Amino acid sequence: MVKPLITHLRHVGIAMPDLDRQLAFYRDTWGLTHVESDTGVHFLAAEGSPENYIVRLRKDDQKRMDLVAFGAANAADVDTLCNQLRADGVQIIHEPTRVDTPGGGYGFRFFDCDGRVVEVSADVATREFRSIEERELVPVRLSHFVINSNNPEATVDWYIKHLGFKLSDTLCLGARGGFMWFMRCNDWHHSLAIARGPHTAINHISFELRGLDEFMRGTGRLLRQGTQMIWGPGRHKAGDNTFSYFFDRVGNCVEITTELEEVDWDKWHPSVYDITTNADYSDQWGTANPMNEFVSKQQFNDPDRGVFVAPPL
Repeated sequence: MVKPLITHLRHVGIAMPDLDRQLAFYRDTWGLTHVESDTGVHFLAAEGSPENYIVRLRKDDQKRMDLVAFGAANAADVDTLCNQLRADGVQIIHEPTRVDTPGGGYGFRFFDCDGRVVEVSADVATREFRSIEERELVPVRLSHFVINSNNPEATVDWYIKHLGFKLSDTLCLGARGGFMWFMRCNDWHHSLAIARGPHTAINHISFELRGLDEFMRGTGRLLRQGTQMIWGPGRHKAGDNTFSYFFDRVGNCVEITTELEEVDWDKWHPSVYDITTNADYSDQWGTANPMNEFVSKQQFNDPDRGVFVAPPL
């Protein structure tokens, strides 16, 4: 099967009133590199990633998600995708044009079915990056992004139909049905996941560390620094990746992880894991605090104030 025009996850943009504390968290506690700030927007990179930045922060009167950005192979694919979305009735925020952020490029923005802003770009200059050293506790790259929807089945279908994502696996709660769908746009098990929640919001943003030792040391360092943990450390079944979830300074859930599974685009068949029947489906190691409704509610987040409202930049 032909892979989608979208090639990979680039970055996530969030906004909040308390920008200074949030910037200090992602730079000093989380280990990202502050590469540039312009007109009040701050861009942070991962030292192991060629992306110019993986998180952008902006001051706003309300806490909100600004956008999620994906890459495309070239400008022609950007134009093709925009034309397809327009023909399907998707609301385009702006047509393909020059991208005026670090790395430049050519891209456009649109609203998904829940009102999130999505950006797709190509021809973005890469950043000089390096191999992360043994026991270096900084993110290598942005791993994946998880969103909450109060109609997740429709959101899953939208990303499959319009953006070419494929379903990798699903988690369910017995007769209550599915609550998380893992989606891929390349050979990573998931770059995007969609969770059932009471409202549109960020569920969590996940960052890859170098390996298991760095993951465990990173978890310990965050705990010793007083960062509030939600769930972990453990190892998921879907994606086979490790997890430790924390809160950033404005209550968004952020995860450190490693060893996310790579799958064959054509040959991988989705499974449904009922976490009520096997505790290993939540945590193969059995080391994390139990996955329960309290943990789930921590990831519901506040209702996103950016729904169908494009950010100013």
